[in-house]
Amino acid sequence: MASLKEVKERINSVSSTEKITSAMKMVASAKLHKAQAAIGNMLPYEQKLSGILSCFLDGESASIHSPYVEKREVKRVAVIAFSSNSSLCGAFNSTVIKQLSQVLEGYSHLGRGNVLVYPVGRKVADAVKRMGWKAEGDFQKMAEHPSYADASALASQVMGLFAAGELDKVELVYNHFRSTSVQVLTHETFLPVDLSEVRKDASGFAVDYIVEPSPQALVRSLLPKVLRLKIYTVLLDSNAAEHAARMMAMQTATDNADDLLQELTVAYNKSRQQAITNELLDIIGGSMK
Repeated sequence: MASLKEVKERINSVSSTEKITSAMKMVASAKLHKAQAAIGNMLPYEQKLSGILSCFLDGESASIHSPYVEKREVKRVAVIAFSSNSSLCGAFNSTVIKQLSQVLEGYSHLGRGNVLVYPVGRKVADAVKRMGWKAEGDFQKMAEHPSYADASALASQVMGLFAAGELDKVELVYNHFRSTSVQVLTHETFLPVDLSEVRKDASGFAVDYIVEPSPQALVRSLLPKVLRLKIYTVLLDSNAAEHAARMMAMQTATDNADDLLQELTVAYNKSRQQAITNELLDIIGGSMK
């Protein structure tokens, strides 16, 4: 059995850890509220804009000519993966890294020179380096402080390569924020745009818009904006999921520390009681001599 001093030191250590995890939980909670507000403000706009675009594409898909809807044989592909810059957020990063590894393995037959990896976040960037792949840039700042300018620049870069025929497909891997306790790993195609997936208006039915000068001209102007906005929305989505995952991880750690403190306190009290009993027995035994 551990001595009273050892148990006391362990109690102090666990108590200090509990204070740290509790503080980190509160910080993550504050950041989550801010991230939720950002994604909550952006999602309705992005969904409405995508809905308007989809209605045009549904009716005008046969006459739409855009480099972003062209489907061709996949010979060169880009994968954009979103993670966090720091750890202590449960399985948030490991799920993205595992999915990214599977995606890259699936494209290994193309050769590493034909698979471009854009890691947004230090954790996934380090994983890409460990796997022996080359990162196409440093996007750690974007993961820590999401901004439309940075997201738009990244979107424009891959859109330019796709339009020039240097990429045949662009995929996204990220965690979607569904709720505070649920983050959904998502793997989807960014380019080419799939015209067959027609979205409906938020009211549940397609809307017949009247536009000038023409739907075709509007779509050609609207589609790049929607694509840039998509990357920004995914960035905000991943950021909210990160803070939610960290808050839940710190809550679990705090609860575990509290349970351990209770067990250690009971063990300390039992040891202390035993020590007092032994001293009393010594005193009583000495007085009877």
